[in-house]
Amino acid sequence: MKYKTFILAEAGVNHNGDINLAKQLIDAAHDAGVDAVKFQTWKTELLVTEDAEMAEYQKENTQQVESQFQMLKRLELSYDDFSELKTYCDNKGITFLSTPDEEQSATFLDQLQDQFKIGSGELTNTPFLRHIASFKKPVILSTGMGYLSEVEHAIFTLEEAGLTRDEITVLHATTDYPTAPEDVNLSAMVTIRNAFPGIRVGYSDHTLGIEVPVAAVAMGAVVIEKHFTLDKTMKGPDHSASLEPQELKAMVLAIRNIEAALGNGWKVPTKTEKENRNIVRKSIIAACDIAEGALLTPDMLEIKRPGSGISPTRWDEVVNCVAKKAYTKGELI
Repeated sequence: MKYKTFILAEAGVNHNGDINLAKQLIDAAHDAGVDAVKFQTWKTELLVTEDAEMAEYQKENTQQVESQFQMLKRLELSYDDFSELKTYCDNKGITFLSTPDEEQSATFLDQLQDQFKIGSGELTNTPFLRHIASFKKPVILSTGMGYLSEVEHAIFTLEEAGLTRDEITVLHATTDYPTAPEDVNLSAMVTIRNAFPGIRVGYSDHTLGIEVPVAAVAMGAVVIEKHFTLDKTMKGPDHSASLEPQELKAMVLAIRNIEAALGNGWKVPTKTEKENRNIVRKSIIAACDIAEGALLTPDMLEIKRPGSGISPTRWDEVVNCVAKKAYTKGELI
């Protein structure tokens, strides 16, 4: 069965630590027609050491010389903020999600959401995976930077902790902002699906543009995650690799069109095609005047439109038959 694609708009930290900007992101996600908007929740002191360095893309995009701790502290929203954002999403009619980055925040988010998104950074964090699984809620698991063996370990960890495979969706991802097309490797998503029967798969995209996530849907993704922002030129670690609102809306439309185009897989004519068959298909007709009782030979027959007579697929049945009536040239046999 082909599931409707669950489109997850990743606001992430593109609120820049401002709850009012976070609400504007929710508005934009709702207007784009996505299924859910997702943030990231953490307590900096529980997430990172004070001297951990930023990634190169973070240094470039923030144009700041600071530690990861300083950057994350600046972007951190409070638990009260997230409770307010959850209520705001409910009032807008869009699903709220946030990715916890440590166990305390995961426990807090269990009050706010009916499923969990686990980021690529936690793929190998066995105690954290067990903690998430203890909530007995569906999990969407990103696998950026991972080997297939690490994906296997994460799935088995979640299963051993009580989740079933139909409660786990695994997202292929490349943790690079932005990701170059040659580093996407969408076929790995299919590899994951084939390697773990019963696991649903999707794709978390960090490329520029919308082509790759749309292609992922055509290849069977049932979840698409994509970063978005109000303005790519804003300072922050993820803005430049995110979609702006109109691009997000275009991606949603393209995905919904691809879903419709995928269909049910049955090779049968559509209603419109059935109406066109007699116009476009051909029939066996008389190539000359034929007398009643004549033996029908190939030179006495032609194949032309319309398709309302005997189909050319029955050519061998018609040739060498006796004409049961007289035909004029051009008449359908």
